[in-house]
Amino acid sequence: MNETSRIVTLLPSATEIVCALGFEDQLVGRSHECDFPHSVARVPALTEPKFNPEGTSAEIDQRVKKIVGDALSVYRVDAAKLRELRPDVIVTQSQCEVCAVSERDVEAAVAEWLGARPKIVSLAPYTLDDIFTDMQRVADALDAHSRGTELVQRLRARLNGIADKARRPSDRPRVATIEWIDPLMAAGNWMPTLVEMAGGVNLFGNAGEHSPWMKFEELAEKDPDVILISPCGFNMDRAAQDLPALTNRAEWNGLKAVRDRRVFMADGNQYFNRPGPRIAESLEILAEITQPHLFHFGHEGSGWRRL
Repeated sequence: MNETSRIVTLLPSATEIVCALGFEDQLVGRSHECDFPHSVARVPALTEPKFNPEGTSAEIDQRVKKIVGDALSVYRVDAAKLRELRPDVIVTQSQCEVCAVSERDVEAAVAEWLGARPKIVSLAPYTLDDIFTDMQRVADALDAHSRGTELVQRLRARLNGIADKARRPSDRPRVATIEWIDPLMAAGNWMPTLVEMAGGVNLFGNAGEHSPWMKFEELAEKDPDVILISPCGFNMDRAAQDLPALTNRAEWNGLKAVRDRRVFMADGNQYFNRPGPRIAESLEILAEITQPHLFHFGHEGSGWRRL
């Protein structure tokens, strides 16, 4: 990839991957949700949601389901601006139409172009290994294979170091991770793997599968030792607004995790639901929560808090 290559990233994790690979200076366009590293704010945003993102979890869920039910992506890409930027590489995703601009929308946006078309790299992370595979695919698209290899090796070493240490304790708490509050959804994809690596026993959701809907009665029946609430797309303050949907239930105060004060809120938007380089920080947060006697990385307050 030559020095004047122009890169557009249409989801936050892709922006973080491109920057971690050392190509931030070649980034010419991003999604409206790309906010890390903070310096990418200077790059023009090319997307916007097709729904009102304000309101309760239940209201947002209904709006998104309506759009997806109509076979549409929930985000709009500015095709004219995208064409004006003349990117050589566009990084988007094909996994989740709720998470970012879909590959289909990007293909539609460039369908009318004449001449050389940009290279489209479509990420599809379902498992933890997929996240690292996607990092290497982005690096390869930018003719930077060795940079990708180095980044993946460095991140895997961080994760494996935590997992090795977390294998020691015999006390492995049973963990429920909540990805959406109303309606209730458990965390799937790479999260079950991270819970196990952090020294916990995952109760809901399967590695490599989409996050499943669940009922409060299922949560009460399993009665987890630890509950982690990290709604997709929300920071902790925003997620706290919807907590009454859980805490106002009569059965809530009887849960073991609540009685033992082992209910935690985490920043799902910046960490757990963003499959990029900060997957390492995500595991660190889980390790601090799951095995507090073994791990202290200093994320309390910024990445997680106790309820």
